[in-house]
Amino acid sequence: QVQLGESGGGLVQAGGSLRLSCAVSGSIFSGNAMGWYRQAPGKQRELVAAINRDDTANYADSVKGRFTISRDNAKNTVYLQMNSLKPEDTAVYYCAADPSFLALRLMPSGIRYWGQGTQVTVSS
Repeated sequence: QVQLGESGGGLVQAGGSLRLSCAVSGSIFSGNAMGWYRQAPGKQRELVAAINRDDTANYADSVKGRFTISRDNAKNTVYLQMNSLKPEDTAVYYCAADPSFLALRLMPSGIRYWGQGTQVTVSS
């Protein structure tokens, strides 16, 4: 039973945009903070952005001003709008959910729910 399902990844040129979507089972969406992580080859998984149930959002310094996270409560979906993409944004992007906004941002090893990931490739 898929509880978090990402879509929207793909290949884009540097400077371009993509919007990732994560469809979430209703029982999970309403009770959890949501976030996006990414993992590039040979690197650790890192937080990209997180959004709490009250729409409070946090971003990695590397994406501030370029990426926007949002959640649509009617559709049980969280989005990541990515603009001005750079080759260093290339990674597998994962949707994540956890009851604790703090844990979602600071303790990835303990996050309760993960999606399968979607590949984002930015060409130079």
